[in-house]
Amino acid sequence: MDDRSARSQPIRHRWRDKFRCAFRGLYLGTRGQDSFIVHISAAIAVIALAAWLELPRSQWCVLLLAIGLVMVTELVNSSLEHLVRGVHPEHHPLIGEALDIASAAVLLASMAAVTTGAIVFVPPLWQLLVRR
Repeated sequence: MDDRSARSQPIRHRWRDKFRCAFRGLYLGTRGQDSFIVHISAAIAVIALAAWLELPRSQWCVLLLAIGLVMVTELVNSSLEHLVRGVHPEHHPLIGEALDIASAAVLLASMAAVTTGAIVFVPPLWQLLVRR
């Protein structure tokens, strides 16, 4: 579809198509990704703990931003892996390095999220232990 025919569609159809593509991308980016399953499990545990501790909204926002950062970097990493398989399926050292760099981005985002979780969760958990 060219730009002219896309512009002739009603706005609601264009937005519907954009969301459809985005949800398809979410499915494709997470399908078969073991690391994404680990990140989702960790996110569920973090959300459950935050709810149990009845954290204030500001801390919820920080935790959700950290979770989002990890998920976004994981999706970008997955998209690069898909792109490489499609464009250059043979092994090439520079492509391997690029994929390693993308993996490092996921690692750094995960480490930042774990650090954020520790900053948010340690004080209230410590208070619970001290009260006993």
